[in-house]
Amino acid sequence: MTEHDQRMIAVFAGLGSLLLLAAAFAFQAAGYAPCELCILQRWPHVLAIVAGIAVWRLGARRWLLWLGLLGAAGAVAIATYHSGVEWGWWQGPTACSGGVGNLTQLSTEDLMKQLQAAPVVRCDEPALKILGVTMANMNALASAVLALIWIAALRMRRA
Repeated sequence: MTEHDQRMIAVFAGLGSLLLLAAAFAFQAAGYAPCELCILQRWPHVLAIVAGIAVWRLGARRWLLWLGLLGAAGAVAIATYHSGVEWGWWQGPTACSGGVGNLTQLSTEDLMKQLQAAPVVRCDEPALKILGVTMANMNALASAVLALIWIAALRMRRA
């Protein structure tokens, strides 16, 4: 295998993270509000995307490949944790997310009204299941595949 092959495999893994992130934003645009853990799962993919771009521009440097693997592995870890929260295997974070704007310009009464009307997105209630599989489950599986691709790129011997 050549350095070019190694580079293309890493770029492919970075593109995979880009597609997963794009899918997350597409579901959000379609009305599936993300919970705190959903948003947290996105950041490791950003790291893997940056690593993929850097490999494409700079070459398959080992530290960049490790960075991509770190991103994919981080996504697996967070998505697996989130999956366990959804299935009730362990407790999730106690914080919830909701949107309230213009806090400095609101009276206490208006603030309370907005807080009560703010949507609460729970981490332990999946927004969507497809054939019994949640989005966190899908992310865990897809991210694991991407981590294996990063490992394959790391293990390649340069010709």
